[in-house]
Amino acid sequence: MRSVTDYALARRAVLRDLARGVLTRLDVCDAHPELVRAALNVGVPLPGSCPVCGAEELREVSYVYGDKLKDANGRAIASAAELERLRARHDEFACYDVEICCECRWNHLRRRSLDGRLHAS
Repeated sequence: MRSVTDYALARRAVLRDLARGVLTRLDVCDAHPELVRAALNVGVPLPGSCPVCGAEELREVSYVYGDKLKDANGRAIASAAELERLRARHDEFACYDVEICCECRWNHLRRRSLDGRLHAS
């Protein structure tokens, strides 16, 4: 069975702290340029707008990590088909789904899941 950790509560806490002034926009809009590049090139558009700037540029990028992934380790996944191929070929790896606003550089980890043949449902 696939193990999934959802970070929605942490996201809400960050946005609450931003609204209260505990955090500044500089604290939360700090996406690395490579993360923004991945969002622009292989990111999947998310419904809704950015919770920080309101732009309609919110995207999700998935990264995979695993000792046995070889060349795929640490890479952004370009398509659902690529993720399916990795699931079929590897026993276990972690997948991290990150939301990014390409306009203001807001970013937050949405989910972490253990994937692969050992976690097939």
